[in-house]
Amino acid sequence: MKTSIVILTYNQLHHTLLCIDSIRKYTDKGTYEIITVDNHSTDGTAEWLKNQEDIRTIFNSKNVGFPKGCNQGMDIAQGDNILLLNNDVIVTPNWLSNLETCLYSSQDIGAVGVVTNSCSNFQTIPVHYKSTEEMLTFAEKHNVSNKGQWEERLRLIGFCMLIKKEVVDKIGLLDERFSPGNFEDDDYSFRIRKAGYRLILCKDTFIHHFGSASFSKSQNEFGGILNINRKKFLDKWGFDAWSSVNIHHELINFIDAPLSKKINVLEIGCSSGATLLQIKNKYKNAHVFGIDTNSEVLEITNTFADVRCMDIEKEKLPYEEEFFDYIIMANILEHLLDPWNTLKSLRKYLKKDGEIFASIPNIMHFSTIKNLLNGSWNYDNHEAPTRFFSLDGIQKMFGNANYSVRTINGAITSLNEEDKNLIHSYNQITGKDSTNQYQIQCFFIKARNTGISPEEKTEIKFLLRRIENDISMKENTELLIEMIHEGLNLNTVMEQVHDHIIKKEKVLNQIALYLCENNMFDYAEFFLSKAFKMDCQNVETQKLLKMIEGGKP
Repeated sequence: MKTSIVILTYNQLHHTLLCIDSIRKYTDKGTYEIITVDNHSTDGTAEWLKNQEDIRTIFNSKNVGFPKGCNQGMDIAQGDNILLLNNDVIVTPNWLSNLETCLYSSQDIGAVGVVTNSCSNFQTIPVHYKSTEEMLTFAEKHNVSNKGQWEERLRLIGFCMLIKKEVVDKIGLLDERFSPGNFEDDDYSFRIRKAGYRLILCKDTFIHHFGSASFSKSQNEFGGILNINRKKFLDKWGFDAWSSVNIHHELINFIDAPLSKKINVLEIGCSSGATLLQIKNKYKNAHVFGIDTNSEVLEITNTFADVRCMDIEKEKLPYEEEFFDYIIMANILEHLLDPWNTLKSLRKYLKKDGEIFASIPNIMHFSTIKNLLNGSWNYDNHEAPTRFFSLDGIQKMFGNANYSVRTINGAITSLNEEDKNLIHSYNQITGKDSTNQYQIQCFFIKARNTGISPEEKTEIKFLLRRIENDISMKENTELLIEMIHEGLNLNTVMEQVHDHIIKKEKVLNQIALYLCENNMFDYAEFFLSKAFKMDCQNVETQKLLKMIEGGKP
């Protein structure tokens, strides 16, 4: 088997020398050919390439751009695979053999990529080396082929992408509309997936990447090209290349199920499904479902998920009640006409202990207030939210929809001295310290389906308060235990104790006592463990814990 390594060069001779030298050192002889396409370099690159007998080179009389240059090299490739490689990399021991092992591990894998020190698309891993020698030592230890380190992805960055020749023959070459460069690899990734192949990120394979060397001298030019080609991608595919492939790790991390558990996950506003795909990478037995209003992007998502094109505010969802363990809504609620009612209607599709995860922008972020004071508004664009939320509004919205908010954290903006002074002045004006809220740009919410109605909540609160105040204690405790026996979630009881009861340990001990008398020791132990955390010196709690130790079968 032979791999054709296609490298585009345009000046940056020092990078090209390092790249070619590393290929020669760390790739088995006879397993590859090197094809370079020089885009009219003027720094001696072309002269050096002319003297390299083991390199096939195409010399262009002008800079034809990255996609066309790569296509020229791919056109003359003779290998079984084609590897697109930037010249600003240093390859490492076992790099190509690891990639080939993954590429041919399954017929439906079309292309594979690597991790590195500098790259987008979550292909970067932390490194601490300070020299080439230290980097190579790190890579040699890292580059051990391991199937457990392979992740399926929607796209791969083209700085190092190994592709089966059969895939190239089937889908064609890079789209030259993206010249001089950027987004041609996004486009190619989606074309590969659309053709029925999978893309795999080999996290067991590391190479060093200097990063965007050809554009480093002109950041303004680089930014302009990015914006132009981003628009070209949108015009071609009907969805945005960046937002559609964003993986919401901050919401995925809320899932606390065992990795082997079978879980049903629905993402509303799933776009091309990057988050759902990452969930499948982590939870191998997950069944993932998606909803989005853009039918064009769902053509990509439906290759690995059960997806529907629909408006959740206007159409009934086609799922059984109490079906999902988790529902994900990343930056969706603020764009709905009635997010409050939508949250309520979604509850019936969650299991009784099911959870909903959401991200919502914070209207109280200091930059929004700053801009308003200066006469401008952050959201003067067509993508502006319909609704705006503060922390208090978010908590009320979920509470009124009968969810128990378990966790709220957020993406915190780093502050310079001017920002700190500004926030300090806000605190002085309001008379309270809200620094954390001013810093959070977006809230991440984890909320649990309480499984009960507002009327049931009121009844539980009523019973707990009567127990607290020694009113018909036996009768009210038995009524509460009956509700627990019929399936009332213990966490729901604890939430009501936490929110409405002053003498918490007393109430918890009373409930635990009656549970012990009814041989419901596991339930009793749950409440006593909560009481013990509140006051480990409480004599009654200690006495009941000893009773459980002696009474459990």
